[in-house]
Amino acid sequence: MEPAPRLDPAGALPLRLCVRRMPLPDAAAPAARVTLRLPSDITCVEEAVSLVTRHCLAGVPATTRVRFRLQVALAEALANAILRGNCEDCDKTVLVTAELFADTIRLSVTDEGPGFDPRTIPDAIRPERLEETCGRGLFLIRKLVDAVQFNERGNSICMTLRRR
Repeated sequence: MEPAPRLDPAGALPLRLCVRRMPLPDAAAPAARVTLRLPSDITCVEEAVSLVTRHCLAGVPATTRVRFRLQVALAEALANAILRGNCEDCDKTVLVTAELFADTIRLSVTDEGPGFDPRTIPDAIRPERLEETCGRGLFLIRKLVDAVQFNERGNSICMTLRRR
């Protein structure tokens, strides 16, 4: 029988991080893969971003710019997944996967929600949209990372960030 998970002083379950480091067989395969599953609780975002960032940049010199871009893009993607994808449903989780390559980091954030069509989200900086709050996170993500892709269902975002 597996022991019951220990709660932190605030009564929350700790986040679980799985790191698998493997030899680099070829340039197309990731050198390491980091996975994290977190509850649909917005208060977990800061800790999740900190954990993933620490493992993504471990042992690799990173500029302040790369660290900032990784942290903000990941925080926005997690907030969208928790608030919009899973609607803060405590029975649903968000999966974060980071694939670490020599020159890039590929982050995927997947929620358990119904998904959406990212093409339907209008540009957040159009004058008629400046007062609206919807779409700003996606706008920031697109400006901060080098490539953004969504799965067909629209419940998973894949962001690629160069380590330059």
